[in-house]
Amino acid sequence: MAVVVPTRNRPELLKRSVASILDQSYPGRLECIVVFDRSEPVPVAVQVPTGRQLRLIANTRRPGLAGARNSGILAGVSDLVAFCDDDDAWLPDKLSLQVERLEFAAAEFVSCGTRFHYSDRIVPRAAPPTVDLQQLARRRFPELGAPTFLIRRTALDEIGLIDEDIPGSYGEDYDLLLRAARRGPIVAVERPLIDVYWHQQSFFTDRWQTIIDGLRYLLDKHPELSADKRGLARIQGQIAFAEAAMARRSRACRTSTQALRSYPLERRAYIALAVASGIVPAASVARLANRRGRGI
Repeated sequence: MAVVVPTRNRPELLKRSVASILDQSYPGRLECIVVFDRSEPVPVAVQVPTGRQLRLIANTRRPGLAGARNSGILAGVSDLVAFCDDDDAWLPDKLSLQVERLEFAAAEFVSCGTRFHYSDRIVPRAAPPTVDLQQLARRRFPELGAPTFLIRRTALDEIGLIDEDIPGSYGEDYDLLLRAARRGPIVAVERPLIDVYWHQQSFFTDRWQTIIDGLRYLLDKHPELSADKRGLARIQGQIAFAEAAMARRSRACRTSTQALRSYPLERRAYIALAVASGIVPAASVARLANRRGRGI
């Protein structure tokens, strides 16, 4: 099995992430490939147990998260591929339970639940046992992030690599989920098996324009997102909030109106209007959402 870990300037967080991978209870051979993005590889101060391999390589593709993931995918030769981010960590039985689920369901792609850490709070979110393309178009399922993915290499060859054209790599894991779900439902181990840490070093914190560009790219790429009116309203509401956070009041109001036309109960549109009008700061809303184990 190959586990790809993209990293950029977070050595202490990376050490925790790599240790959680190498300490997995999974009995098979495991190769952890750390991909250094926009920097040269440096040693990671962890013990490498028997049956484990730690490889340190540089991102040889487009700079950014997507290119780094692809560099790791192409460097590995295993029949199973998993991902972990450098600021997240796995519970010890993650891979064992996922491989069991993968084989029992005769599936190509398996995910799991997530524990979100923000400030002093831990919010566990169980994964749905299965999720199909229609459900993913309507709802993002934040618990199904890249660090939960385990994919058969043969399926990944058919699905394709991580899309390096997505602006800022924002939503690259959602894009992969949508493409995979076209082949069949995504299965999951329902219990949370990873720890995701939201903090000020998270690279999408306050990158509102990147978020806008990434979401518009996904809308153009995936017709399923526009076909589902609730799903479309969700994304329009996210864009409106980002515009409001950037003090683009007229754009935020216009995009919020579009979202409410798509689905009148889309709460992000109302929140964006409140931010645009100055009733509540965007940062306060984002912090409250994170404390509940959610993003905007």
